[in-house]
Amino acid sequence: MHQKILIMDFEGRHGQEIAKVIRGFQVYCEIERSSPDNLYINDENTVGLVIVGSAEGNTLKDELDSLLSKAQVPVLGICSDGGFYNKKAGKEITGNSGLHSLKLMHLGNSVLFEDVEKEFEIISSCDGIFADLSHEFKATSLGENGESLSLEKDNFYLLGFYPELSGKNGKKIIENYLYKLCGCNGDWSIDDYIEKQVSEIKKTVGEGGALCALSGGVDSSVCAALAYKAVGDKLKCIFVDTGLMRKNEGDEVEEIFGKILSGSFFRIDAQDRFLGKLNGVTDPEKKRKIIGEEFIRIFEEESGKFEGIEYLIQGTIYPDIIESGVGGSVVKSHHNVGGLPENIDFKGIIEPLNMLFKTEVRELGKKLGLPDKLPNRQPFPGPGLGVRIIGGITKEKLEILREADAIFREELSEIGLDKELNQYFVVLTDIKSVGVRDGKRTYAYTAALRAVKTDDFMTAKWAKLPHDLLQKVSRRITDEVSGINRVVYDITNKPPGTIEWE
Repeated sequence: MHQKILIMDFEGRHGQEIAKVIRGFQVYCEIERSSPDNLYINDENTVGLVIVGSAEGNTLKDELDSLLSKAQVPVLGICSDGGFYNKKAGKEITGNSGLHSLKLMHLGNSVLFEDVEKEFEIISSCDGIFADLSHEFKATSLGENGESLSLEKDNFYLLGFYPELSGKNGKKIIENYLYKLCGCNGDWSIDDYIEKQVSEIKKTVGEGGALCALSGGVDSSVCAALAYKAVGDKLKCIFVDTGLMRKNEGDEVEEIFGKILSGSFFRIDAQDRFLGKLNGVTDPEKKRKIIGEEFIRIFEEESGKFEGIEYLIQGTIYPDIIESGVGGSVVKSHHNVGGLPENIDFKGIIEPLNMLFKTEVRELGKKLGLPDKLPNRQPFPGPGLGVRIIGGITKEKLEILREADAIFREELSEIGLDKELNQYFVVLTDIKSVGVRDGKRTYAYTAALRAVKTDDFMTAKWAKLPHDLLQKVSRRITDEVSGINRVVYDITNKPPGTIEWE
């Protein structure tokens, strides 16, 4: 078993970023967002505990304080709201609200700051400034006004800033924590992950067979390749054409995977079925759950056409689980996690990618020898355009959105920006407004353009696209797509927004 760092994320919003940095140092980690009552930190594989607090004032529970007193591993606390630090360090919190930059000077008395520049800029929040010291904690770094920015005692190391956001020095602090305090040996690699998952899939499927849910997106493509490597022809890959795909995408998926998977690929036309189920549904969570259930029901039906199919294999990844609130609060239900029905007619569901972030999934795909355009493909949500149409879904709206989305993608590709962006698409809003076309009044929909840059899809920054590009896309959409007379550009980061609108 791999060494493990456990991250307890109390809605701190930074747990995923920290996890990505830790994995980048070849150390395995998991994020726990459930109650401390269900947390076990003394198993033989857990060598460190990272606590990420909340900038919104959520306090840690008394049970956690009691649990930590028994911890035998180094504990790194990052920008807590104070519920933990007040009890352990006896400090008061001061400062201005929101994230801001501070200059830090470390005192040279901590392993955490070894090989770190004496002074450097950090990113902090009001919750991370220690105004005084007590309970025998020592200060290991100071701010410009003499305030303590980090404290430590025994195996507790408290940071009043976000190391993952504080450049190379912040990342070095995390590296020191992992290798010098926790004794990590860097035993986490994608090659090991592939070997382990292939073995587990073979063992689970046994002499029977498995059905793989294939959408043609990055996650399901890599999942299918991994499962095919494990069980070969015992795998049947089902591509369900929901009618919620982008322009010409169904045919493209069939062309690519019909060759890669040969006789193991099957395309199911279920467009009318999905549109019927979604008729009149406007709530995004209901959409996702309906789509998730219909996927499962179709897979159940198709499995009966093949002998010995007992398992469903799907490309759930770690961010899907986190955002769907498994063990925590729901951001949005993913059709393959929170959107699954309670009763499923399979012996079990296999999710070989469910502990990987998107960047790791892409790396795995390359290791499996998939053509570059597959693991590097722009992500597309499992529910498809169903969550890019705000409000009710109709064939007319789908056609409108397909055409607008195709124009946006075409123009980005024309100038090479598609290679610099991690995700980009068009949302058809439920907003109608008055406009003019060919000298006549129109009353049509507003389309929203969305383009982001991200490393792991847990956080994202809106992309600063050239104004002349935006103007050209807007003109083409309003000129060429009947049903849209206004185009806007979404400049919201994640958080506070999500990448998709629904």
